[in-house]
Amino acid sequence: MLRLPRITVEVPVLSVGAKPADYEQLAAYADGLRRPQGLHMTLLHIGILEDFAADVADWTKGATDPAAAAVKTAGWLRALPVLEGFTGTAERLVLLGGGRVSGLEVEVPQGVRDFQVGLVQALHELLDDLLVDNPDDFILSSRALGFRYPRWRPHVAVGKPKSQGPSWEGRPRERSGSWEIRPLTVEFGPSQIRNRQLLPGPADGIP
Repeated sequence: MLRLPRITVEVPVLSVGAKPADYEQLAAYADGLRRPQGLHMTLLHIGILEDFAADVADWTKGATDPAAAAVKTAGWLRALPVLEGFTGTAERLVLLGGGRVSGLEVEVPQGVRDFQVGLVQALHELLDDLLVDNPDDFILSSRALGFRYPRWRPHVAVGKPKSQGPSWEGRPRERSGSWEIRPLTVEFGPSQIRNRQLLPGPADGIP
């Protein structure tokens, strides 16, 4: 069955650590370690655009047409500002998604957190424009958006956790489901929209 693409606002990872071996050592904690070229940090998850538009139509009891909602959302995404590249640090490997995903917890500059908050505020404005009342309730209940936590937790998913991971230089796994690791510098590129080229409406030539 064809899987429809998910739409996210994200920043690509340009490098983890000073050399490839720094990232490769995380294989001691994660099975199926992801290729470093495909790593990213999600700033805002929209999900499958058709599902998001359907959620809006359901919430507004048909007052907003799903096709119109998809086109308007696509235009909104294209008009979002771009976050410039930045540097973060990771000192902990954590379990995410109910323990199904292993990821680097990343400390990011305050400006990045402010940008992410701005994205959520912009989403509220979009929802108002789409005639969605109680945007906060909609965001938490929309299956497409998939919001699980009230606060954004900066992280980079790197693979699936091992059932019982080893210690890192003698430091064992903590009860919270995380491991302290040797600090790693993580370089990020400018923000981008995943699957932007598949959005409905006029293309703008921006990748």
